[in-house]
Amino acid sequence: MPKLLVGGRGGSGKSTLVTLLARRLGEKERVLVVDADESNLGLGTMLNLQPPEKTLMDHLGGKPAVREKLMAAIRGQGDEVIQLFAEKITLDNLPEECMYREGQVAWMQVGKIEHVMEGCACPMGALARAFLNHLAVGDGEWVLVDTEAGVEHFGRGVLEGVDAVLMVVDPSHDAVVLAEKAASLAREAKKDFGVALNKVDEKTEPVLKEMLAAKGIEIKGVFPYSPAIARASLLGGPLEGGTMQEEVDRLVSWIEEMLKRN
Repeated sequence: MPKLLVGGRGGSGKSTLVTLLARRLGEKERVLVVDADESNLGLGTMLNLQPPEKTLMDHLGGKPAVREKLMAAIRGQGDEVIQLFAEKITLDNLPEECMYREGQVAWMQVGKIEHVMEGCACPMGALARAFLNHLAVGDGEWVLVDTEAGVEHFGRGVLEGVDAVLMVVDPSHDAVVLAEKAASLAREAKKDFGVALNKVDEKTEPVLKEMLAAKGIEIKGVFPYSPAIARASLLGGPLEGGTMQEEVDRLVSWIEEMLKRN
């Protein structure tokens, strides 16, 4: 089953769609949500899951240890490919201190910015890339990767270890431009690509569809603006199960069809 990278601009609803997908898929199959956004802190609240005891980076010795391996790789081979895992990782042998499980859904954090002046997030990107490349996914298992805003993770090679890219597009010109750039990068990486419209209404939906069609970008899902989701996001509450099930199911159908083609 697939590893799906979810991207988009800040505030587009990446974490919202990851949560809706995780809840729906978790009704029947195993799901691992990978929080690869070093800044955003709200994903666990949306999922209604407690933070893991440690981030993956902390488990591996912290940012200084990962940074040193990253710098050694750059000095030795000229790229950011770091060797941190001796064997393939599965959903069954992940370090328990790095995960929080409830039912069929588990989530983990790659790493977070914790201190002033601690430096850039490059080690987090390199770690996410290495982890996803070593993560093997079996039948009945899904991996959903919630990424930072923008496309830096594309440049860091995080999408190297995933099967497909889903960009979330909200009603803004910035989101459309970003989706076009992401589509180009996904083609370069030979990854399946699609977009999901989010927070649209009867006025903005047709405009976005026309703009994206003009750029040759396929829409795989449409999620209308939801006052209930907006309120939960404002108050810091979990997203209720069963929200937008039909829209989520259409998105899952695209992913499953993509897998059949490949």
